[in-house]
Amino acid sequence: MTERTARPAPAAEAPRPPAPAPLPTSVLQPLGRLRHDWPRSFADRLTAPLPGVRALARLAREGAVRPRPEGLRDIPLLPFEPGPPPPAGPGTVAVTWVGHASWVLRVGGLTVLTDPVWSRRILGTPARLTPVGVRWEDLPPVDAVVISHNHFDHLDAPTLRRLPRATPVLVPAGLGRWFVRRGFTRVTELDWWEAVELGGVRFDFVPAHHWSKRTLLDTCRSLWGGWVLTDPAGRRVYFAGDTGYGHWFAEIGRRHPGIDLALLPIGAYDPRWWLSDVHTDPEEAVRAHQDLGARRMAPMHWATFVLSSEPVLEPLTRVRAAWERAGLPREDLWDLPVGGSRVLVP
Repeated sequence: MTERTARPAPAAEAPRPPAPAPLPTSVLQPLGRLRHDWPRSFADRLTAPLPGVRALARLAREGAVRPRPEGLRDIPLLPFEPGPPPPAGPGTVAVTWVGHASWVLRVGGLTVLTDPVWSRRILGTPARLTPVGVRWEDLPPVDAVVISHNHFDHLDAPTLRRLPRATPVLVPAGLGRWFVRRGFTRVTELDWWEAVELGGVRFDFVPAHHWSKRTLLDTCRSLWGGWVLTDPAGRRVYFAGDTGYGHWFAEIGRRHPGIDLALLPIGAYDPRWWLSDVHTDPEEAVRAHQDLGARRMAPMHWATFVLSSEPVLEPLTRVRAAWERAGLPREDLWDLPVGGSRVLVP
């Protein structure tokens, strides 16, 4: 009689982890899309309440809206190396910092301006600390303009009047009428997570921690945000516009993986009790870069206009220190001078 050994009962299988949720995709819109049914207000998109009367009174009492004299003494040391943008063919990605949030982006054979401000002065601020980094006459033909929001240091009417009215302009929801009234004929409005394609380059409009206002009567009547530009080879440049630190960076990185270069603001942050909700400081900008999963970072939104009370050279020294503490490769911090350019090598 042959003895049989009973087989052990099969072990219970460990439950499989749930499949990750599919990544939402941006909704592709036609170029020239204008809508007349946007909400009257986008205040529900705010990620922090706007300052009230008490905060304004405190700001007036403390007078902390400009650097102290010792904070201005380094103006001659602000990095400034003006020059024309480098040559760039269809397969080249190159960036040139004009100053503040204005860039000349060469992507997929297109020349794109971000928040173009070539004026010497904007409403409510002293004149520029540094001249414009690229002379207007040195620009190649402009194929498109992207706007982050309608604050005067990002939406400059005198500069935009220099452009041909047929220039494609990509703007946040609710801002199209401003351009149409000024004669622009190729205006596209986008909501967050919407996109358009132009010349093979994809432009995705993404959220930011900010707000909008241009007059006493239009608070949050138009949207605000940043842009992700993707060339036909899949290389990506993220332009943050104007933003505080928060959860949107991780979500943008999740929806747009493999960002090659993040253009992030590092200035106009002091005092923090007043500006932390709408402007990243240098350390937060480095955290945002990491949240995005970006490979490289180029600082912006400093060394141009006096908008707050930190010393004028402090944003640069602090972002370099934060980058080093984070253990990130020094060559991936593109801390350009105003007027400086870099070419993205695959």
